[in-house]
Amino acid sequence: MGEDEDERSAEQEGEVREIRGALFDDTIAVLSPAEPICLRETATVHEAVQTMLARRQAGVLITDGEGRLAGIFTERDVLTRVVGRGLDARQTTLAAVMTPNPDALSVQDRVAYAVHSMSVEGYRTVPLVDAERRPIGVVTVGDVIRWLANLFPEAVLNLPPADTLKHPHEIDAG
Repeated sequence: MGEDEDERSAEQEGEVREIRGALFDDTIAVLSPAEPICLRETATVHEAVQTMLARRQAGVLITDGEGRLAGIFTERDVLTRVVGRGLDARQTTLAAVMTPNPDALSVQDRVAYAVHSMSVEGYRTVPLVDAERRPIGVVTVGDVIRWLANLFPEAVLNLPPADTLKHPHEIDAG
């Protein structure tokens, strides 16, 4: 193994250690979670979709009479539980097509917990709740990807097929 290969190997090991450290040290709060869209289970799918489009979010959280998380309805549910079943979005309530009692995390949980939920459970949107299980945010796969890319911006910017070396400070200033 040559000197250049040794340097690359050491650099990759350092990056792996840095990612591992960030996964277990950073809390979900660093992901800057979006404020959730909260609707009651009596709202229609049409209302939910219109709100999701207006706010550019992939899902809504369904709350009970006390404002606690009761369910989640996502863009995947629109496809599989509404359109896929031929339901009328204007007539179908969220109660009929939501996922009841979804798993949720808090902003104090580690990023590793969000990654675990997304990887093992297949979630793309994870509700964030306070101690009383009231929604306070949502974290998405996109949030995790942006966080990961920000750990190594120069490496991400220079992935093939880049033809010139780019530096984050040059792009931000542009």
